[in-house]
Amino acid sequence: MEVLARETWEARAAAHAERVDALVGPHLERRDARVKHPVHDFLFTYYSHRPAQLRRWHPGAGVVLAGGAAAYGGLRGYAVDDDDAAVDPAHLESQRPLVEALHRLLAATAARPAHLGCFGLHEWAMVYRLDDDETRHADWPLRLGGAGTDAVVESHRIACSHFDAHRFFTDPARPLNTLSPTAADRPAFEQPACLHAGMDLYKHAFRLSPLVSSDLVLDAFELAWDIRVLDMRAAPYDLTDVVLDHSGETWTPVPIETAAGKQEYAEAQRRFAERGAPIRQALVDAGERLLAAPAAR
Repeated sequence: MEVLARETWEARAAAHAERVDALVGPHLERRDARVKHPVHDFLFTYYSHRPAQLRRWHPGAGVVLAGGAAAYGGLRGYAVDDDDAAVDPAHLESQRPLVEALHRLLAATAARPAHLGCFGLHEWAMVYRLDDDETRHADWPLRLGGAGTDAVVESHRIACSHFDAHRFFTDPARPLNTLSPTAADRPAFEQPACLHAGMDLYKHAFRLSPLVSSDLVLDAFELAWDIRVLDMRAAPYDLTDVVLDHSGETWTPVPIETAAGKQEYAEAQRRFAERGAPIRQALVDAGERLLAAPAAR
């Protein structure tokens, strides 16, 4: 067991909280003002990890926080010994089925070649043949209108490998997908260049908390944040004048219905796959260490 002195882990926890605050501050201000954001709200509504949970730093299993009993003793997954705190081996044992399932999915995804030909058409299939007021972001119009959007869907080969994207396809769009991913066979379909598989690295990481370091969770969150921007830039919505957090830049579309737009999307997708690879591998490695740990007595 590695032991962190109190001044060491308190400094790391404070630095982590500061990093999180810079990311989530604009969202919290909008939430208090009841203002929607079509791009960034997704990370706080679709994913169940609350900003306060993201802000809490965890060292991961196998690390003792000297003098940490008061700060961590009451948290799920921790045990205390005198004035110290650490992740409880019994908690790891209770989470073993989850660790096994995520390790199987992530290892399979990492071993699969990246596919760069989907062009973000999942978002288009989610609005196929819907009226404007039926779309998920009804406050923003479709950039090409309903008929133009439907024509893009009908003139492209749709090959969405991600179940949680595919399940939101409209009924007329679902049979157009060349793949049929389900919740039960994710390891057989997910591939490392899929934007949603990249964003889901954040979900997998926080589901393993506090067994893995919060530094890894936050790396995955930052990746998901940036991927989400591309996801919506390539979506069919007209989000003109929407300001992206932190950069202050306004949204610009990636017109995937054009050759230039496809090239831009595929290149960005390739960069995100490369950026996500070490995060995915870190989660795979963490899973192997956790599964190799002795069972709790």
